[in-house]
Amino acid sequence: MQYQDKIFVAGHNGMVGSAIVRKLEREGFKNIIVRSSKELDLRDQKEVENFFLSEKPDYVFLAAAKVGGILANNTYRGEFLYDNMMIQYNVIHQAYLNDVKKLLFLGSSCIYPKLADQPLKESYLLTGTLEPTNEPYAIAKIAGIKLCEAYRDQYGCNFVSVMPTNLYGTNDNYDLKNSHVLPALLRKFHEAKIGNKPHVEIWGTGSPKREFLHVNDLADACYFLMHNYNDSTLVNIGTGEDVSIKDLALTIKKVVGFEGELKFDTSKPDGTPRKLLDVSKLSNLGWKASIDLQTGIEKTYKEVKELFTEVV
Repeated sequence: MQYQDKIFVAGHNGMVGSAIVRKLEREGFKNIIVRSSKELDLRDQKEVENFFLSEKPDYVFLAAAKVGGILANNTYRGEFLYDNMMIQYNVIHQAYLNDVKKLLFLGSSCIYPKLADQPLKESYLLTGTLEPTNEPYAIAKIAGIKLCEAYRDQYGCNFVSVMPTNLYGTNDNYDLKNSHVLPALLRKFHEAKIGNKPHVEIWGTGSPKREFLHVNDLADACYFLMHNYNDSTLVNIGTGEDVSIKDLALTIKKVVGFEGELKFDTSKPDGTPRKLLDVSKLSNLGWKASIDLQTGIEKTYKEVKELFTEVV
């Protein structure tokens, strides 16, 4: 990317898209194109066609998606499949038709089989059945990966796919019904502390292990790959380290300063037992995460603790 290039960040109001915009701005890029969902419905083929014809972006970061935690994924199954597939197909196809120099598509680590060997290598894609609770979202993301690969094979498009692990940080979603585990726990512990509650309830057994990446690290990795990676195969983005949900809760408890107990609701689903990404490919390219989990949680809590009543 050159400073004069037009860069379209699809999904700039979301956690990932906003982090990418901040990263581009810090690096001195000013010709950044953004549209809110009210201004441009990426599910609408004609709207996306008109946008690309009018703006003619040189580079595209495709970070727009309908996202959520276990409950949201399992409840809005049709929406998660339809909305994400339409967003991806429209943007990727128009990027091809309008000669975009390079597109970076952001997927999710949920694309991998539920019981795949750990850590998850890029080659494990489509080698087993998916976690049922987020299967529609995973199928949509797999379709996006395959569309990028197919357009590269058939048309020579420089479209690359990256698979981030679980994300957290600036501009996250803290709605307890639709958020992911880390922001949900951060809000729960904060409210328990403020309300002097005796315990915090945590879904599941606490035994599943998850990997967490600060969104600023993700944006840095995406920027690095946009400059340095041009191959067809997908790339995992993560820290290469995971933690149990129980230990995550204990870390958040410490950061927030909550002094009560943890209670695990085992009637709620655990989801995939473990989901650690093999990040050796990205490491070999020359990139590694720089924000450790406790530091990242401390940074995030400092940003949101005074704003919780406004942002949730």
